[in-house]
Amino acid sequence: MTAKVGVILIHGLGGTQYDLGSMHKILQKAGADTHAVTLPGHGTRPEDLIPIRAEQWIDLVVAQYRELQPQYEQLHVMGMCMGALLALAVCERVGHTAQQGKLVTLAPPIYIDGWSTPWYAGLRSLFYLIPGVASRMKVEEGEPFGIKNTLVRAVVKAKFERGDNFHYRWVPMACIRQVDRLRSWASAGAKNIKAPTLIVHAREDELTSLRSAEYLQASIPDARTVVLENSYHMICVDNDRDQVANSVLEFFGFPPMPERARKRMRGAVAEEKNDNAQS
Repeated sequence: MTAKVGVILIHGLGGTQYDLGSMHKILQKAGADTHAVTLPGHGTRPEDLIPIRAEQWIDLVVAQYRELQPQYEQLHVMGMCMGALLALAVCERVGHTAQQGKLVTLAPPIYIDGWSTPWYAGLRSLFYLIPGVASRMKVEEGEPFGIKNTLVRAVVKAKFERGDNFHYRWVPMACIRQVDRLRSWASAGAKNIKAPTLIVHAREDELTSLRSAEYLQASIPDARTVVLENSYHMICVDNDRDQVANSVLEFFGFPPMPERARKRMRGAVAEEKNDNAQS
């Protein structure tokens, strides 16, 4: 009898499940139940992030984990970007073990030091100290949108221009402070992670360098790292998305995607690009 497998998928800051590309469908086709979370302050408007604290994000995922865990023989936890930090923090808090499931961190930003990081980014801690400034300051989402593939980047740009509610165009500085708190917790708690962990990171990630993957690899007792050679930060939708998907499938014990499925995924991206060009 096949083991019943569930996967919790956690999106990134300002994002939605789009951050994870086709991972939901891919895992479902492999035989897993997928469970998405919509983090507090997300899916509405950027201003709703201003009062949110990192503890609210963690509490939501912990509650879902505790509700789902008894239902599965294996419950895996996977997060993208800030979602990877949350996945680390949650797995440490609940004591997630190899018997309960595995952990996947996709582009985890332990360090904010990628090639596009502006020189003044390190000064943000000063803005946190000035009353009201962090709530008023906007951190804009701009090109390359974390995407190296020019076709996919054009699709994302068109979605932003249409005002599609798939990702915030900006986030308040106040919630960057909460991400910094998460980074600190994830960094300090990595040594306490008990579950086998997969770290997937792009060499050219413009937000967070390979130092993040190397830190987690050295800190987590049972970890393995996959380095991608042809993507930026949004690895689930970029050039190496098939490699990401197959790395996750293999780690969870599923067979790889059939080649025809990969071709369908590429065709769907091209079709959406044509639709955008005609609209």
